[in-house]
Amino acid sequence: MPVLHSPRRSGGLLLATVAAAIVAALPCAVAAPAAADGPGWTAEPVAGSAPAAAKAGARPYFARPFFYAAGNSGTVLEDRLALANTSDQEHTITLRGADAYNTAAGAFAVRSAKESTGAGLWISFGAATTVKVPAHTRAVVPFTVTVPPGSPPGDHPAAVVATESGREVGVRVHLRVGGPALAALTVEDVAVRGKGATARVAYTLVNRGNVALAPELAISADGALGKVAGRSVRALPVEVLPGQRVELTEPWPGAPVFDRVALTLTVTAPGGARATGSTSAWFVPWGIAGTTGLGVLGLGGVATASLLLVRKRRIRSGGSGPGTGPAPHGSAVPEEAPAPEHELTGAPR
Repeated sequence: MPVLHSPRRSGGLLLATVAAAIVAALPCAVAAPAAADGPGWTAEPVAGSAPAAAKAGARPYFARPFFYAAGNSGTVLEDRLALANTSDQEHTITLRGADAYNTAAGAFAVRSAKESTGAGLWISFGAATTVKVPAHTRAVVPFTVTVPPGSPPGDHPAAVVATESGREVGVRVHLRVGGPALAALTVEDVAVRGKGATARVAYTLVNRGNVALAPELAISADGALGKVAGRSVRALPVEVLPGQRVELTEPWPGAPVFDRVALTLTVTAPGGARATGSTSAWFVPWGIAGTTGLGVLGLGGVATASLLLVRKRRIRSGGSGPGTGPAPHGSAVPEEAPAPEHELTGAPR
């Protein structure tokens, strides 16, 4: 059952907490620098304890933007969710666990109750799956995370989802199972789109390891006509979850106007992950090239027509070069003697 008052510090808390972190927006959530906000109520982790602050005489609690759980397979972890009703009416909120994943664009998202088959099912609120929170009241709801025996090591992204009247908000759960951690990724499907200052580099990142990755990207480019400006190392605004693939694009304002460029993308992430991907692309100013090409084709057509006209005239006159004089007495003269092919150039024999 939920506790309808401010929580006291629990000595049996098995979950690790962190003071600050990058908060990824859940598609089912609407806002907030905290974990999640809904109409008239909020959902967030109960504030964590800060022993150093307590010793200094300060408030011994700090806000947590998400849950962080760590333990070996076969263990049961515990934490608490705070539901604060800031409105003048009672709210009835339903709670559940959910698997988390990356959308194609890299956003953090959660699966529905029917779609969750992983860590989301490890989260349980017991009998408190539905909570009635009176007006201007804060409810503290305990829950457990039961890690099944034999669970593979690494990160198992999940979330706590609160629902009312079809609207959902979510609080992210960073869950790590003890064991070897492997940071690995690949860069695939590299391509260049657009041209000039609007050119962009499209690529796909695939997390091949068992931990979430915060990647950094650098672009180097070599042109056939010389060095081309790339992009210096910068952190990407995504976190790639284990086993997920995200499709991203990167602005490339240094793309040349005319050149053939070999492009190399280098992606790194904490834990020793490193991968490269490459492609090549032509950059041609087709407007200028089209105008120039039409002019060249026009000159070629005039030259070809002139050569054909000269050939016809020579055939009709019987030729005018050496070896085309009167035929010997008694020899047959064809009406139209074919001119040798080299005469098209006017070259002497």
